Amino acid sequence: MSVNPVTTSEVEKLLAVSSGFLSQQGNERFKEIMHHLLGDICQTIKKFDISDEEFWLAVNYLNELGERKEAALLAAGLGLEHYLDIRADEKEAAAGNETGTPRTIEGPLYVANAPLSEGFARMDDGKEQGEIMWLQGVVRDKQGRPVANAVVDIWHANTLGGYSFFDQSQSEYNLRRRVLTDAKGHYAVRSIVPCGYGCPPDGPTQKLLNGLGRHGNRPAHIHFFVSAPGYKHLTTQINLNGDAYLWDDFAFATRDGLIADPVKVDDEAVAYERGIHQPHTEVNFDFTLVAATQSEEEARGKRMRVKE
Repeated sequence: MSVNPVTTSEVEKLLAVSSGFLSQQGNERFKEIMHHLLGDICQTIKKFDISDEEFWLAVNYLNELGERKEAALLAAGLGLEHYLDIRADEKEAAAGNETGTPRTIEGPLYVANAPLSEGFARMDDGKEQGEIMWLQGVVRDKQGRPVANAVVDIWHANTLGGYSFFDQSQSEYNLRRRVLTDAKGHYAVRSIVPCGYGCPPDGPTQKLLNGLGRHGNRPAHIHFFVSAPGYKHLTTQINLNGDAYLWDDFAFATRDGLIADPVKVDDEAVAYERGIHQPHTEVNFDFTLVAATQSEEEARGKRMRVKE
């Protein structure tokens, strides 16, 4: 009968030392988290009898993930970023807090400090022959009153699923703008209809998804940060109805209340008024903000972002 040469007491001592429990320095909360995490990893290795070769494949995978800068993409693909939204929803429900427009994931492709305009902005640089999109809506509070001077920060992909900055073929801040709402809480932008995208097929995120038998595709969507003094910061995105991946988003971002219906506008008078002079697609989406109870709620969550 074979006997595991590593006893339980040896493992417990190993985890205690590696987690810093025997040190008077360091962060106590961080130590507890690492102890729990390392213990779970050791239990997983034991339960599935993971070989040395499999272990080092996993370590090499983490190296590749970092080299390709896809850790945030993988966090979305494994549903961990969506889980943070679920947790936030649970906390709000338990506290009996008011809710407005549903939150959903930020994703890894935000770039800070996009050009700021009042009321209206054109988002595309005119170099791409995509379907023209007129996106508009109103920001209101829970009582239905318009919120003037709210910042609607918008970003989305081009017709090939690429985002400026990360896609070097696009101009700086292409398809990225911030718009201040007018006195009636209204915002509007002219852009092009975005396309969904897939994970880089040769990247580590798709490699992991392949092992799970999953695709790495997202539906066409538009990201938003919506903020105003005295209100909770809103991180959300809307999906365009009719997309094949609408309810099969690999990043789990689709939520009830965040689906917009693209409408074809053929009215020449409307097109002329908007300075478009041709048929185009209209997307309407309104936002409801909730009053903040503390100033920290007015700011977006802290994480590493480009140009921030």
